[in-house]
Amino acid sequence: MSASNELEKAATAYALDAVRLDKQGQKGRAITLYQKAIESLLQLVQLYPEYGLNKVYVQRAIAYQERIKALQGAVSSAEMNEASNNDGQGGGATMEGNSNGNLKPNEELIITEKPKVNWDEVIGLETAKKAVKEAIVYPVQRPDLFPLGWPRGILLFGPPGCGKTLLAAAVATEIDANFYSIDAASIMSKWLGEAEQNVAKLFGSARKSSSDGKPAIVFIDELDSLMGAHANEVGGEIRVRNQFLKEMDGIVDKGKALHVYVIGATNKPWDLDWAFIRRFQKRILVPLADHSTRLSMLKLYSSNLQIAPDVDLQELARLSEGFSGSDIRDVCQAAQLSLIGEFFESGKAMDREAKPRSLTMADFRQILEERKPSVSLDMLSMYNRWFEAFKAL
Repeated sequence: MSASNELEKAATAYALDAVRLDKQGQKGRAITLYQKAIESLLQLVQLYPEYGLNKVYVQRAIAYQERIKALQGAVSSAEMNEASNNDGQGGGATMEGNSNGNLKPNEELIITEKPKVNWDEVIGLETAKKAVKEAIVYPVQRPDLFPLGWPRGILLFGPPGCGKTLLAAAVATEIDANFYSIDAASIMSKWLGEAEQNVAKLFGSARKSSSDGKPAIVFIDELDSLMGAHANEVGGEIRVRNQFLKEMDGIVDKGKALHVYVIGATNKPWDLDWAFIRRFQKRILVPLADHSTRLSMLKLYSSNLQIAPDVDLQELARLSEGFSGSDIRDVCQAAQLSLIGEFFESGKAMDREAKPRSLTMADFRQILEERKPSVSLDMLSMYNRWFEAFKAL
């Protein structure tokens, strides 16, 4: 698994556990896990400073920090010590923000500065891009050409690291939309009735944005964690799911040409509740990169690197069969990190005039020998079977 995927997965896991403990009243342990979630998100931002969705990660970190501030006043020293003993040291990540008790979707979840991701950065995925343009871009540009309306729910599913989030960010940039990014941790609350109110406020704000002439995209990452079919659910989770169903039905109100879209992204579409599958009129597989796409990615990621003449990108594209877009980026990054490590160990790095050597084909081959694709053949078979059963392009 790539470093970025590991950090994203860790942040999500910490946040979900924090929300669960928060709901159970275990404030000290919840604070510790919120802190760990913040640390993972900030590490991700630092590791990939140019990533287009860093604003989303920072926004989530701020929301978690606000919740920590609200909880700290009610937590005793003994409870905090117990939390540290149970969960390890939680770190000291801090961020500036107004101290208020609860998450406010209309303030915390709206990314007012939309992600700076354009279509050119979404390499390949032509089928997925075509389907998204037909469902979102064209209706915004010429709503008069759609007498029967247009899809408001778009499900992007497929292996991790293949560009689902980038695709959602790119379409938000294309139509100059307000971009609302949520996950289970940011929408759930320990207070009875508040989580479903968060959902209602979120969609209310999105509808108001559309009424004011600015399209709105509600992006739900890790959709299965919010809308999956679970055997054991508490009442609050059921109410939140029902509220989502109600709101998604509401944006398809007959006679209302609202430009409010719900884009859901998931790595586990088979875990989704049947009621939600139906409400996503477009269900689009975002697959692994083919040879041509891998070659384009290698050209893009190596463009800022000093590579030797013997580097054959066509051959690297062949050798990286089965790698996701995230895997390809990590291969290039790992090759550069190895080269820089060698440069420092040689003692030449202290000379400001000295430069590391160029990356060679052997450097890339070594990295590819040490790495395996993050997506197995069994996983690919599961995606293809689900796509054949539920596809809607």
